[in-house]
Amino acid sequence: MDAEAQQTERDRSSRPSTSEETSDTGGPEGRSRFALVSRITEWLPGGRISLTLLICLVFLLVLNAFVVQPFQIPSGSMENGLRIGDRVLVNKLAYRFGAEPRRGDVVVFDGTGYFGSGDYIKRVVGVGGDHVVCCDREGRIEVNGRSVDESTFLYPGDSPSTVPFKVVVPDGTLFVLGDHRGDSSDSRDHLGSPGGGMIPVSDVVGRADWIVWPFAHWTRLHRPGAYARVPAAGGAHG
Repeated sequence: MDAEAQQTERDRSSRPSTSEETSDTGGPEGRSRFALVSRITEWLPGGRISLTLLICLVFLLVLNAFVVQPFQIPSGSMENGLRIGDRVLVNKLAYRFGAEPRRGDVVVFDGTGYFGSGDYIKRVVGVGGDHVVCCDREGRIEVNGRSVDESTFLYPGDSPSTVPFKVVVPDGTLFVLGDHRGDSSDSRDHLGSPGGGMIPVSDVVGRADWIVWPFAHWTRLHRPGAYARVPAAGGAHG
């Protein structure tokens, strides 16, 4: 064999194959990941099934803590739209990036120190700066001088309020009412309590966006158009 042939043979034998290069580069890391999973499944009773369930549980806990939270309707204060036993999904991100609750939103909030211990669900009628009055000559609630037609969501047979009131909502708080006014303990009933019946925006858990149970009542909760023509706060208060 001549020198050129020997040199070519040595070059070929000394050059690693493509498969060897790939194996040396990515193999150990991939094998270490699989080994870790294998060790975890060996340690957990139930193996891969238990690991899958554990991952799903962690995902649901994170989802519940930061994104959405189920809430069961405890009373008839929001009938007919929300009935006792209904379960709604509360959007916990609705007011987390600069957005504020708006008139007409159905919100869940922590009423501790204002309404009593625990979470409550009510509709936002007034936001910071609003002048809320009950009632006008036709028995309707006024917000910033504009009468609001609540007939599309008010409980049949209920009046907007049997209790007259005239309030200015402080900045950073909400004036909230139940849709079933005759069966709702809300801002009207706590005007003389600490906070004047107003709910701090910081105590709002989130906005109720969906009814998810029972399936026959599955629907999305929309903000009613009744408040669309209400002017911004800041005008003259009569």
